[in-house]
Amino acid sequence: MVRTSSLSRQEEQVCRLISSSLDSWGIKHLVRRNNIIAVNKNYNPALKTLALDAHIDTVPANKGYTRDPFSPGDEKDIIYGLGSNDDGGSVVSMIAAFRHFYEAVGLPFNLMLVLSCEEECSGPNGARWLYGEGGYFELEGELPMPEWVIVGEPTGMKAAVSERGLLVIDAQAHGVSGHVARNEGVNALYIALDDINVLRQHRFSRYSELMGEVRMNVTMIQAGKVHNVVPESCDFVIDIRPTEQYTNAEILEELQGICKSTLKARNLSNRSSAAGPCSELLFRVKAMGIETFSSPTTSDWMLIRSDAIKMGPGDSTRSHKADEYIRVEEISEAIDIYISFIEHFYGNTVE
Repeated sequence: MVRTSSLSRQEEQVCRLISSSLDSWGIKHLVRRNNIIAVNKNYNPALKTLALDAHIDTVPANKGYTRDPFSPGDEKDIIYGLGSNDDGGSVVSMIAAFRHFYEAVGLPFNLMLVLSCEEECSGPNGARWLYGEGGYFELEGELPMPEWVIVGEPTGMKAAVSERGLLVIDAQAHGVSGHVARNEGVNALYIALDDINVLRQHRFSRYSELMGEVRMNVTMIQAGKVHNVVPESCDFVIDIRPTEQYTNAEILEELQGICKSTLKARNLSNRSSAAGPCSELLFRVKAMGIETFSSPTTSDWMLIRSDAIKMGPGDSTRSHKADEYIRVEEISEAIDIYISFIEHFYGNTVE
């Protein structure tokens, strides 16, 4: 996989590679829009379904690489390369766990493998299409929406039981152009600065016991073309990391009420996610003594409408960085934990 380029929206080759491997192991599967979906051999439509979900795409290699990003290296205990940690480790670990149970008899639930595309760009053909309203699981009729999903991301096999959403707002302050020598116009930059100060001091009232406060930062600003003209507009960008206490639409409405600038959300669907108190997945995580945490990063979980947690091998701090790697022992450990989780999930008895 490392040797095969798999940039978001360009996953055809790695999709074929994985599909060919599944064929060689006798695992029947579907390929839809560069997503791979498989269910256990003894699939029973009358039973609920647990899905193992990881993504096969990568970000581009950054300029800091000192190694070939498409070479896994020749060390026995480390696999280097672009996508090795995010999300190749989860992909191969989940495939191995799925293979372990593929022909199992006695599972009180179905087991599904979902290897999706376009996670890194939150594109329209990956999880957004698979799990979305009017998407694959809802309309295609081949397989139903899984009731439970383990999202494979590099968490060190700790279980993220919640994750912040993402709301990016493009703001524009409106003024009136004028010549500075004559003290004309209304300076849009000053309007923007006033709004930014208001945003900097603003605190959202609803506090999340899982994630704390909503986090918000102004990260970009641009105004003016020449030094002697009062700018008639000023654009700035607000990066917000919501909790489960707010919908993105509620946050946008609240901020528009305190700002003079016009606010426009790039996307309202990147919501915060959390396993509910009655989550079967959360119950099993606690029963196994797996450490839990709240994740500050987003994933395909925000697009999944099922009971879900996020758990996979590797370290999130290595993701999207130069000389990315994952340790072989991290993958081996993940396989064992996934297998144990499935063996004991939902009153399970496996023959």
